[in-house]
Amino acid sequence: MGWFEAIVLGIIQGLTEFLPISSTAHVLLASRLFGWDDPGAAFTAVMQIGTEAAVLIYFRHDIARIATTWARSLVRPELRGHVDARMGWYVIVGTIPIALIGFLLRDVISGAARNLWLVSVVLVVFGIILGVADRYGRKTREISDLDVRSGILFGVGQALALIPGVSRSGATISAGLFLGFTREAATRYAFLLAIPAVLASGLFEARKIGEGGEVAWGPTLVATGIAFVVGYAVIAWLLRYITTHSYRPFVIYRIVLGLAIMLLLVTGTVTAT
Repeated sequence: MGWFEAIVLGIIQGLTEFLPISSTAHVLLASRLFGWDDPGAAFTAVMQIGTEAAVLIYFRHDIARIATTWARSLVRPELRGHVDARMGWYVIVGTIPIALIGFLLRDVISGAARNLWLVSVVLVVFGIILGVADRYGRKTREISDLDVRSGILFGVGQALALIPGVSRSGATISAGLFLGFTREAATRYAFLLAIPAVLASGLFEARKIGEGGEVAWGPTLVATGIAFVVGYAVIAWLLRYITTHSYRPFVIYRIVLGLAIMLLLVTGTVTAT
């Protein structure tokens, strides 16, 4: 992997990780269009650590409050009903589905599933799902209304993002909207819920970077750093945007992109694998 490729992929990762449009789909498509080798699930997972670092910094006060209250509640029963203590448990419970499914299907996720035909179809289908959720969800529940059932269902939504093209944020936000949460509540919890899963995935896959004799740590770290900076800006923008706008532009974009990829595949402009 060259430096230019790393820079381009880092920018793409930062721009698309938190928007409900699938960062994996964009990274794969860019690689095919430029004639680059598939960067692989390992590179993508490590690069995602950069965007998750942006989440850690942006939500640092929330994370510190949740973590300390949750830890204190383990020895102080009176704190166990506190919203932050419960949030700690909901993040843990919500991470279980993706941890189990990700481990069981790790070979498929890193191999056969990274096919542009699959990605294009998934972009369209889950774009429609997001549109339905955004249109018909009640949007009356706040993040303080989370419970164990909601946490698990959010987690199931996040687990669907193991399929390239789904979008981690898109699937999790869709689940939240279907459960009646507001756009901001669903989006905030989606970001918090992604932290343990993405960091664990990135650290697990990091050991594969450089396999086959080619060490690509330099470009990978550059891409990760760029993804962090761009991703931080996108988080700040998205949380402001959804307070007054719907997800409709992202739904339209997903459908158009999915159909465009199908056209590129049919005409032979890009290859599926």
